Amino acid sequence: MSPVLWALVALPVTCGALLLAAGRTVDRWAPVAAVTVAVASLGLAVTAALRHPAVEAPLLDGLPFRLGVDGLSGVLVVTVTAVTLAVLLFSTAVLAADEARARFFGLMLLFAGSMLVTVTATTLPTLLMGWEVMGATSWALIGYRWREPARTAAAGTAFLVTRTADLGLYLAAGAALAAAPGPLSLDALDDTGEPWLSFVTAGILVAAFGKSAQLPFSFWLSRAMQGPSPVSALLHSAAMVVAGAYLLLRTGTLLDASGWGADTAAWVGGVTAVALGLVAVAQTELKQLLAASTCAQIGFMVLAAGVGASTGGVLQLTAHAAAKSLLFLVAGAWLTSWGTQRLTELRGVARSRRSVGVICTVGALSLAGLPPLSLWAAKDVLLAGVLEHGAGLYAVGLAAAVLSAVYSVKILWYVWRPTVPAADQGRRIPVGAVPPLALLALACVALTPLAFPPARDALTDSLGLGPQPDPHAWEFAVSGVIALVAAALSWARPRGGRTPVPSWTRRLCREWLRLERVAHVLLVSPTLGLARAAAGFDDRVLDRSVDASAAGALGLARWTNRFVEGAVDGAVDGLATATRRLGRWARRPQTGQLHQYLAQAVAAFSVIAVVLVLVR
Repeated sequence: MSPVLWALVALPVTCGALLLAAGRTVDRWAPVAAVTVAVASLGLAVTAALRHPAVEAPLLDGLPFRLGVDGLSGVLVVTVTAVTLAVLLFSTAVLAADEARARFFGLMLLFAGSMLVTVTATTLPTLLMGWEVMGATSWALIGYRWREPARTAAAGTAFLVTRTADLGLYLAAGAALAAAPGPLSLDALDDTGEPWLSFVTAGILVAAFGKSAQLPFSFWLSRAMQGPSPVSALLHSAAMVVAGAYLLLRTGTLLDASGWGADTAAWVGGVTAVALGLVAVAQTELKQLLAASTCAQIGFMVLAAGVGASTGGVLQLTAHAAAKSLLFLVAGAWLTSWGTQRLTELRGVARSRRSVGVICTVGALSLAGLPPLSLWAAKDVLLAGVLEHGAGLYAVGLAAAVLSAVYSVKILWYVWRPTVPAADQGRRIPVGAVPPLALLALACVALTPLAFPPARDALTDSLGLGPQPDPHAWEFAVSGVIALVAAALSWARPRGGRTPVPSWTRRLCREWLRLERVAHVLLVSPTLGLARAAAGFDDRVLDRSVDASAAGALGLARWTNRFVEGAVDGAVDGLATATRRLGRWARRPQTGQLHQYLAQAVAAFSVIAVVLVLVR
């Protein structure tokens, strides 16, 4: 029993639920309470990461509720709580006083708690519980401003897409139970025999691809950008979208045991990194660019899980969490100040508040993979494992890295151009929003040493991994030079001019490969058509059959009332009349005179005697 681990998951969940229950009456105190809980949770997370506690409680027969912190989950709990604290500090400064603060901060804490349950779960049932609450709270947070129909529709799309993919976890749990009853430990899923092993692997892959917005599920993340920017900074940098990548890193032995799961994960991650990198390059709005880049960067983590480069995948996860949460918060600050997300309307905003502009530059250059920032080093550790797996995947990874530099520098090109109208110079970003941004920018630099010995070796040991591929010096140099060249070319390329890329290709990428339209054609429209056909069958066949049956029953009742009941009543009346007559006849001999009774007895005995004589 470890009170630290129980407190780690219970504190944000309990306080979040209390804030939601209290509602607007505690709006004034909600930010302070939420930040206090986040600070305490970060302290508990660091303690848990150092001590590696484990807890268990009864849940179902043979399926206990188990939580545990090891090397991998230790990194995740610290990352999640640290980013949660930074996002809540930022939200305290930018969230308007008339907003439903208790609901916002309560949902954020509840989400963070469910994410902590997800990353510390050691069994599938426990994972499912955290996974489900995480999905429900993400829907509520994306649709936080529910009075705007576009936001609620976007929240519904994100929820339905991820929920569809979540069915994979139920498939995996069902297949694992069918193979052998037991606690369904995540570390023991690779012991499942065929054919159930393939079902478990398929379920895990589908659930992970859906939650991490990998192809073909990526489009839900575009719709999720309707949510507040602090929500995107937490959910779509360090929490919800990395849950799928974490799950694949956690179940790496399962992917290897299946014989096909590892290759599937690697290629889906690699293709997503390139395809969504192209989508990011084509975007004209800042949050849409960041969303597409999130899919691409998580593609690197999925690629790492597929090739077994877990150390690189974990480094990529933490470095990306710092850079992307920073950029989403900066986007939120500019949205609050300038009221737009269009890149062409954000020209020069970095010059109006240079401290925020410099902080944004640190995050964007880290996302671009430029040395000496953290994503440059993390990506090289990851790609070293990819190179050992095969040159084809390595080339895909390098192409995705080039695109990272292109779309990251595109942000900087617009925000540093000195074309902001004078009227916009008076708009200011809240002073309290800058410190958390500065802390995240510092993390983009401070995380770099983790990718080099001895810190990298210590991380590998804590993850319980065998020997991991070590990147050579030339790999760091080559990736750094490639990123610098791509960034320079992207900066030098004129914007708004003609490009050699066909217009239909640009439109396709700008519309997120039209994945949502494809989903509507292949799934939504047939499902709605089937539903309409079922409704028509219900109205025209079943409903009319029920009405006809009811009409027949009423007709039969009327006929019965008119004919059968009359005959029955007549028979009953006739029987009663006959009974009365028999009664009258039976009463006639009963006169009370003795000589008549004697005569009746003599007559009766005479008849009996005659009968006896005749019978003999």
